[in-house]
Amino acid sequence: MIAHVNIGSNQGNRKANIARAIDLLADVGEVLKVSDTVSSAPWGFESDLEFLNVGVNLETECSPRELLFRLQEIERKISPDGEHRNSAGDYQDREIDLDLIAYGDEVLETDNLTLPHPRMHLRRFVLQPMAELLPQWRHPLNGLSCEEMLGVIQ
Repeated sequence: MIAHVNIGSNQGNRKANIARAIDLLADVGEVLKVSDTVSSAPWGFESDLEFLNVGVNLETECSPRELLFRLQEIERKISPDGEHRNSAGDYQDREIDLDLIAYGDEVLETDNLTLPHPRMHLRRFVLQPMAELLPQWRHPLNGLSCEEMLGVIQ
């Protein structure tokens, strides 16, 4: 199955953090393609530190839940003390963030995983790399391509 993963970093050596995450993805499947880098302001919280993001197409035999677990392991390897959220539950700066955006055309909703990613349509830093790598992909719930979703938010 081809999964689409978004990788972001806004702390430390952002390019090196992302490169290491891509290298570690090779233990999870075959990295088919990596998008151009997108720079963006933090989404959902205030910070002076800009994010760098890339999209990755990953051919994997992992189930969606297994893949999510493996992505979280990669985050812990790169940033053992890193947390996505602060004590109040708000997003915060981080060395690395790996998000499972889509798993083929699968639609899934569990306590810890929703596919496609429930906020992907709001995030240029997710849609732009995905549009580059998977121009033919259409959101299985709203029927829109990434380019069409980008047109709504830009």
